[in-house]
Amino acid sequence: MRGRVGTLLWRALLAAVLVCGIGLLPWLTRTDPAFTVLKARSAEREATPAVLADIRARLGLDAGPLRLLGDWLSGLPRGDAGRSWISGSEVMPDVLRALGASLLLMAVALTIALFVAALVCARTLCDGGRRRGGGSGSAMVAALPEFLTASVLATVVGVQLGWLPALGWYGLQWTILPGLALGLPAGALLGRLLDDLLPGAFAEPWALAAAARGIPARRIASQAVRRCLPPLLPNAGLFVVGLTGGSVAVEQIFDIPGLGRTALQAAIAQDLPVLQASTLALVLLAALAAVATRVTARLLIGPALRDGGLSSLHRPAPPARRTPPLLYAGVLLGVVALGLPRDPLALDTRARLQPPSWAHPFGTDALGRDVLARVGHGALDTLLLATAISAAALLIGLVLGLVPRLSGPLVDTVNAIPPVLAALLVTAVVGSGGATPALAVTAVAWAPLAAHTAALLSQERATLHVTATRGLGADRWYVLRHELLPAALPPVTRHALLRLPNVALALAALGFLGLGAQPPSPEWGLLLAENQPYAERAPWAVLAPAAVLALLGALAVTAAGLTVRRPRKAVRAPQPLPETRELAFQ
Repeated sequence: MRGRVGTLLWRALLAAVLVCGIGLLPWLTRTDPAFTVLKARSAEREATPAVLADIRARLGLDAGPLRLLGDWLSGLPRGDAGRSWISGSEVMPDVLRALGASLLLMAVALTIALFVAALVCARTLCDGGRRRGGGSGSAMVAALPEFLTASVLATVVGVQLGWLPALGWYGLQWTILPGLALGLPAGALLGRLLDDLLPGAFAEPWALAAAARGIPARRIASQAVRRCLPPLLPNAGLFVVGLTGGSVAVEQIFDIPGLGRTALQAAIAQDLPVLQASTLALVLLAALAAVATRVTARLLIGPALRDGGLSSLHRPAPPARRTPPLLYAGVLLGVVALGLPRDPLALDTRARLQPPSWAHPFGTDALGRDVLARVGHGALDTLLLATAISAAALLIGLVLGLVPRLSGPLVDTVNAIPPVLAALLVTAVVGSGGATPALAVTAVAWAPLAAHTAALLSQERATLHVTATRGLGADRWYVLRHELLPAALPPVTRHALLRLPNVALALAALGFLGLGAQPPSPEWGLLLAENQPYAERAPWAVLAPAAVLALLGALAVTAAGLTVRRPRKAVRAPQPLPETRELAFQ
């Protein structure tokens, strides 16, 4: 009981720190807000100390951080989030309108995601759990980042084919393409997770007894889906968080006046009152989704959730083939090897937007630069940075995983913040630049590694050999160095390596939004963003980097199936400690 109270207090403290951090953004930023407001409202006016002091007084920044935080918090219950530093208008009405657009987009995306998930697991449901219908196609779709899916849909379906509108927000027809961009990856992932649990549900005694009694297969299938939903609901809450983060890029691509795009523009313009309200709305949306999923799980399971009466549905999947990851990695390395010898910055204005040829296999961009060269050099930059971030996340995850009571609630809080939202907050504090994506991705990449470390250490502490080692007089540090860390380090390291492509994709997403490297850097996300305006004239300039990013996503999802479990330790006699060896040999 005392431990639960402590955990609740720690969670409440984390929530208070997060809200207060949002409220103190104008004080935490290193950019002078007065200078930002002056340049936005009157670029010709000279930024003299007297002028800047007058603007600070009108904004209330001279009152100190506590007064600033108190005024912001006291205004929220009245619907007063301040005024925009750029336009001078009230923030709350604009944020509520943007929130309405985002909720509509999210509803369309969730509808599409549920439909896609039903298609993925339909074959398993029809066959009574004897087959798995996910396949490699759904795995690749699940691995695609939202900004990449949106770019391809806008380029091919919206621009090249002209089937659906690719820009604007004027009616239901304009919601289809962005809804597909968000719903396809989420639905494919949800369908694969459900498809993995269904065979276990169909093999339970109640399902076998129902089939023997002649109950229709449709009713058994519906109950099997109901049986599998509670384990998936926490992931559904994370899907809402993913839709929130992915919607920033999707709204930017399709020019949707949603909450994500509003927050992005406010972060870039340093309009901190708008960013404060938008960030708070995004965080509350994620928190409400998490609460709703937990309540729904309790309603579905009932007393079994409290009493631990449900058994695990997971059954080990067949060993994954190593050929697809090796093939994807080989193609990716081949593209990089062909692009590195070329100059990514060489300009040729006579060869602007040229189609693929022997001289330029991936074509050229709007400045006549070779796209293959930029893809190759961008891979080197992106993957090196992703490797450094993965190493830092591994170190942080291992350290925090040693203290699960401290890191558990912190992991839950961090999981509610997508990398894009973290990048917006980092941009507001330190500004945009090359360090912004590294700080933002590192701030959230350690959480799954810490949770994995804590779970492994908890399991290892219960083994017989650790108990015996402690019985021989080993202290806590000896057990940690010689038993616990050697058991946890290899699988967590493999986990970090498997997440390396996902880290690279997160960096590309931030670069695409303009929160990372700046031109003329060949960073992959920036490369895709630079060529997006020329999608109608030169689709190859968009599809070439998109294909490489899709290849990286496929490598991530297929490599995840190659996780090697550490063999269970056999019961062995504990090794005598240095101080007990003499006694052992007597």
